[in-house]
Order: sequence, then structure tokens, then C-alpha cells
Amino acid sequence: AAMKQTKGLEGDKMSIIKFEFNPKVGIDNPALTLTEDTDGEGVGEPRFYLLTKESTETFGFCLHEELGCQGHVIRQLELGGVAQRRGLQDGDRLLQVNGHFVDHMDHLRVVQKIKASGNQVLLAVLDGDSYEAAKSLGRDLSQMLPDDIRPRLCHVTRDRNGFGFSVSCPEGTKGTFQLSVLQDGPADRAGVPPGSWLLELNGDSVKSYSHTQLTKKLKQSGNKVTLLVASSAVEEFYRLRGLRVTAALADTSRLPFKVRELHMVKGPAGYGFLLKEDDCSSGGVGQFLWDVDAGLPAEQAGMKEGDRVLAVNGESIEGLDHEQTVHRIRAREDQVTLLVIDPAGDEFYHSVGAGGMVLL
Repeated sequence: AAMKQTKGLEGDKMSIIKFEFNPKVGIDNPALTLTEDTDGEGVGEPRFYLLTKESTETFGFCLHEELGCQGHVIRQLELGGVAQRRGLQDGDRLLQVNGHFVDHMDHLRVVQKIKASGNQVLLAVLDGDSYEAAKSLGRDLSQMLPDDIRPRLCHVTRDRNGFGFSVSCPEGTKGTFQLSVLQDGPADRAGVPPGSWLLELNGDSVKSYSHTQLTKKLKQSGNKVTLLVASSAVEEFYRLRGLRVTAALADTSRLPFKVRELHMVKGPAGYGFLLKEDDCSSGGVGQFLWDVDAGLPAEQAGMKEGDRVLAVNGESIEGLDHEQTVHRIRAREDQVTLLVIDPAGDEFYHSVGAGGMVLL
């Protein structure tokens, strides 16, 4: 196929990136495929896939931008790989990455979004024929997708009246908990939607909990509790497609712990920091920032000693060692953009099972 030549990431000449899947990990249930012609014009429905890989793996398909062909095109599916097993098809057009509409975006920006997801990504695609038919009809493809398909992570701090929510559970059942939220109470201020379903408590699934066990766990949480919740619409979206809702997919915009983006232009004395590999409090190893020099670009950008690096120039460093990370930082001679998080935030996100998709 003819392909548009552009300058890609780190000097690549072709804007084609290969992603390989590990067939031993991920969600075994395929995405629900709806192919009925809903408007009589040959336009089917988008399909959704939650794809998970190991740190040492890539994702199993190529994303092409092709001359004479609209959209971001799925090509070269790895035979027997997870992408193929889940149901992705050659010629599918990528519409959404982690809940963000991408059909209108620059090709390299879409590639970066997938890479920044780390080891898990949620994709929405439309088959090639339906895509072309929709385009010829002038349809707004973004209107074919739900507005928000992310669960929500909420960090609730108790006040003198409690957490500001109550839990109901059908008698004799386990793991089915719906939340009633007190208006202007702690849960409401933390962003817990009224009537939402509780999926995880402090990073642990509540699927096997009885109402009594959940109440006990809440009491043991002290003055702060972290909830993974989903509205009825979001819960139904995942359930119908056989996909598991995880904290790695969550909207974290209401959490008190934030990642920071540091953009630095190298000065005569360099950036003014050291990168060290060290053990993470949550397990494993990470790349940390130390010895931040006063008055140099790193300090001016807001770098703090002990910050952990999550991404370099918009690309996750999950699974990279120290030398590989240094190479990424040096890839652009005079500037770099780092995504970082402080130690307290890093420990919090890992304690609730949130991974790269949340942080990036």
C-alpha cells in the first residue's frame, strides 16, 4: 500500500508503528461486534477492545496512514496475536484511544497516545467499509461513540458526619453495591456520581464482598477512602462487551494527586538534574530525579527531588531501563519534556492499582 512519508518519532522516516500483543495476557473475552446496518446505508457500529500486554511486549498491529485512504488504518495483524484473537481486522479504522476521539488528529499524535498508554489501551474501531460509507454520507463519526466510557476514581475524606454516602445491596447477593450520595457531602465533593456502582475499595475488588464485609472494610479505612465507581451507563457499556472495568481506565481528574509536565530547554550548563534508577515503594524499579540545581532549567520547570519519571516526550518509559531512558531524554539535542509524579502521588496510584493509562 502507498504510505505517506513523514518524519516520525525519534527520526523515523515512516509514520508506521508496530504494536505486538502477548497472547498470554489480557482480557479473553472478545469485543462485542455489532454489524447490523442501522440506517440502511451500509454503516455498521464501532467495536471496542481493551488490550493488555507485558512490559517487554509491543502491541501486535501496525497503524498506517495511507495515500488515497482516509483515517488511521489497522494493518499487519500479527498471526495468532492478541489483536487478531480479539477480533481486530485488517483495514479497520481507529476512532478512539482511551476514550479520546482521534480520527481528526495528526497520525503521529495518535501513535504517541497509544504508546503513552503503557501496557493497556482501550481502542474503538470501525470496519473499513462502514468508515468509507459514513464519510461519504458526511456523518460525524464522533457521534457514533459514547460521550464518556471511563469509570471514576474518587478519594473521599471523612468529615464529622462520615463519608457522605450510603451503600445498598440486594438481599442475599455479593459484590453488587449501589451508592446514594449526600448532596454537598464529602463523597459529592470528591466527584462520586449519585447512583453509581462501587467496583473497588482502596484498590481491592468488591466483587466477592458481602454488605457486612464492605461495611467492615470501610470502617478500617480510617478517615480516607478511595473508590472506583461507574455510572449505570458505563457499567453496562463494559458488561455488554465482555470487558473488565479496571482502575487503569479511570478518570482521575478529581483526585488530589496530579502528574506534572516539565518542559526544559537545555542551557549552557545542561538541564541541571541527575537521573537515578532506584526501587519503587510500590515494588519494581523506576527512574527518579535528584540533585536539582538551583536556577537551572530543571528547577525553573518545577522539578522536585524524588519525582519519578513516567514519560519522555509524550512516550511512556514503562518497561525501559536506565540507559534506555537516558537515550530517550537525549534524543532531542536541546530540549525535553518529562511527565513526572511526586512520591506521595506515585505510591497512591500504585496502591489503588492504577497504571500508565491513568497517569499518562
